[in-house]
Amino acid sequence: MGHVDLNAISYHLPDGRPLLDDVSFRVGDGATVALVGPNGTGKTTLLRIIAGDLDAHGGAVTRSGGLGVMRQFVGQVRDTSTVRDLLLTVAPVRVREAADALADAELLMMESDDEPIQMRYAQALADWADAGGYDAETLWDVCTVAAIGIPYEKAQWREVRTLSGGEQKRLVLEALLRGPEEVLLLDEPDNYLDVPGKRWLEERLRETPKTVLLVSHDRELLDRAASRIATLEPGAAGSTAWVHPGRFSTYHAARAARFAKLEELRRRWDEEHQKLKDLVQMYKVKAAYNDGLASRYQAAKTRLAKFEEAGPPEELPQRQNVRMRLQGGRTAKRAVICEQLELTGLMKPFDLEVWYGERVAVLGSNGSGKSHFLRLLAAGGSDPDVEHQPVDDVVIAPVVHQGRARLGARVRPGWFAQTHEHPRLVGRTLLEILHRGDEHRDGLPREQAAKTLDRYELARAGEQVFESLSGGQQARFQILLLELSGATLLLLDEPTDNLDLHSAEALEDGLSAFEGTVLAVTHDRWFTRGFDRFLVFGSDGDVYESTDPVWDETRVVRQR
Repeated sequence: MGHVDLNAISYHLPDGRPLLDDVSFRVGDGATVALVGPNGTGKTTLLRIIAGDLDAHGGAVTRSGGLGVMRQFVGQVRDTSTVRDLLLTVAPVRVREAADALADAELLMMESDDEPIQMRYAQALADWADAGGYDAETLWDVCTVAAIGIPYEKAQWREVRTLSGGEQKRLVLEALLRGPEEVLLLDEPDNYLDVPGKRWLEERLRETPKTVLLVSHDRELLDRAASRIATLEPGAAGSTAWVHPGRFSTYHAARAARFAKLEELRRRWDEEHQKLKDLVQMYKVKAAYNDGLASRYQAAKTRLAKFEEAGPPEELPQRQNVRMRLQGGRTAKRAVICEQLELTGLMKPFDLEVWYGERVAVLGSNGSGKSHFLRLLAAGGSDPDVEHQPVDDVVIAPVVHQGRARLGARVRPGWFAQTHEHPRLVGRTLLEILHRGDEHRDGLPREQAAKTLDRYELARAGEQVFESLSGGQQARFQILLLELSGATLLLLDEPTDNLDLHSAEALEDGLSAFEGTVLAVTHDRWFTRGFDRFLVFGSDGDVYESTDPVWDETRVVRQR
């Protein structure tokens, strides 16, 4: 099959800052290894180095077998590219090259059909066949039927932006997992997938004979699908790698034990170092008035020099310390009231009361209307009063509906958008955004703004513009703005999708201390453990409550 071997990989950013330092680990034949680490430590960069998109500044990548790559953009395609274009991005190189040549020849045939152009077209068709193009189209037919229920012949010219993020992900995953490439690099393959989709992915990863290196923040998927966990740990000279040889369920305990061991080794080294320095100092003083001790003084100096030359044990990795202080405030007892609410074409009318302080998880398959429901509440409901205006500058598109959705007194909605679309933040640095404030939020003195960013581990990104941040950094900054906004109702649309493991846990801690009401759309099974109620948007348009999370409606009896 195939393997990937990383040997002492180093990489620095264009501004000179070190990103990766001496990263070494192996993904063996047929193994599924998860790559985790704080946002911004270089996970996507490392995948791009393995894929050959970037050149490492040190070290070497060795691999065997054909390489298939799912890049982060899948699920976010909004241009005019077609389903065929998307499938070609993950096809073997020969197929991609033959497809480009065939497309060029077809374009020439539309302009002229003289004999040289006809010959070129005929050669392009022959090359397409030789490259395996027709076999690829047969495979793609299986993939489009499995992912979107449409044969390839009908789906190939459909624009990708008409597919949901989950459909885009599923289509590319089908092509890669069924395709000929022996080694797969998957960058956040579970984002945009609903829970049945995630379970499908977990099962396929457990079954596949392919060698897989994946980046994910989904703790359930990590535990179920990956046999080893490789962690990028930040350091002053760049991120280094540590590999846990077991599943995620044992990862935290193993990492805590490792940290404790490194701390103990460093403590012992420091103690021995101090003893040797004290010994040198003692012999230095005594040798000054006793020539017989001069040799012992030199021996002690030599011993200290050799000890220092050997150096201290492995440096303790920098620990994340994200602290989210979501505050909220008292509101009316009934925070959200829905009366015969129906989002046109998406669901049947339903009633709902959410009380102050409750944590409600909004569950359901992709396309069932969950995000539309949150967006309606984020805009203040059906007929918002002044006090129900959103606490940020995001322009919220109207949601067509019947019935009524109302917010209680003193309920101010704060919306976490899944797409992180904040046009007014584009082109501005994080420090500038916090320092200047806006009509909903007071500005902060620069020193206080820097300290606030540091609590979210964004201090080093303070001079970066918002759009240059990683997805996880954008998510953390969006939560930071909610913290400063005075929101008493948090409406969170897939908040953990891009957060690293520690940041997701920090969000859970922040929500537990939040004095307000929370409604969260999520497919994160681990995250839902902290919620009180579960509102399910059924595939048949029914909206109902369940005492437990419902991920697959075919396996439960509904509880009204």
